[in-house]
Amino acid sequence: MIGVDGPLAGGTANRGRVLRVGDTVHRPTGEYSAAVHQFLKHLEQQGFAGAPRVEQSDAEIEVLSYIPGTAANDPTPDWAQTDFALEGVGRLMRRFHEHAAGFDGSGLRWQREVPLRWRGPLVTHNDPHPANVVFRDGEAVALIDFDLAAPACAAWELAVAACFWVPLWDERDVLDSRQGAALPRLRLLLDAYAAPRRLRRDVVEATVDANAWIATIIQTGALHGHVAFGEKWRSSAHRYGRAHDWLVANRARLATA
Repeated sequence: MIGVDGPLAGGTANRGRVLRVGDTVHRPTGEYSAAVHQFLKHLEQQGFAGAPRVEQSDAEIEVLSYIPGTAANDPTPDWAQTDFALEGVGRLMRRFHEHAAGFDGSGLRWQREVPLRWRGPLVTHNDPHPANVVFRDGEAVALIDFDLAAPACAAWELAVAACFWVPLWDERDVLDSRQGAALPRLRLLLDAYAAPRRLRRDVVEATVDANAWIATIIQTGALHGHVAFGEKWRSSAHRYGRAHDWLVANRARLATA
């Protein structure tokens, strides 16, 4: 009999409720899980190895394949702050979007819709937080936690990824090796994705909405009494407010970079 290895580190919404059991991961399901499972099966059929496989599910628990590697859990480790890690995220996003294309997500029940302006036919992950990206030998190889997947577009996904990975914060809140490097790191992410010029402009346009969307998810969870979201909001509310002002003030510089 395979034993329970224990809770996996990282995550906020399901903290302490995601268990590794041998080569599988057991997670809570939601009303959106049927849509996510259809999407994950599409990715598997398309040959995308960078997402969990659905093994089984019921009304309460989903069983997914375990992806070996290391996620960049908070606080972001030094190795995940490098340009090489950032480029890997861009390359992973490109592969993911290429395999996601062709899946029809219309009519399915997703957990949370993205802002109307950024909705489209491409189902995206929408939460490429460092804790949701798996690395092996320093290379980003997979995305996990697809709970927030929903129809959007590449510009939206890349804007959310940039908020997390560049990161697109006020310089006062970047206290590690990435301080002062927002402009070249945004370009590096988009270069790794091989983004054309029009897409790059749209990414910059989406960054303010992406920052607000991330903040709203955390704040809403906190207001509903979710302990982990409450802790996160108390420690980061000021940062998201300053990031909004920084993004508005630096939109032209970001576009030029």
